[in-house]
Amino acid sequence: MGRIGTQELLIIAGIALLIFGPSRLPLLGKTIGKTIGAFKNSERKAAAGEDTITGEPGKSGMKE
Repeated sequence: MGRIGTQELLIIAGIALLIFGPSRLPLLGKTIGKTIGAFKNSERKAAAGEDTITGEPGKSGMKE
């Protein structure tokens, strides 16, 4: 699969506009951005070996 081009992005944005309406799109974008940021933060902590729930170093948060 390739990257998403300009035409595909415009089609997705148009469909989102039809589904959610112009008043809810900023809130939807903000929520998606926060979710992606939280996921990246958890991924960074997991790569550093830090527990994502308690923040303690050296624990994975999973029972072995």
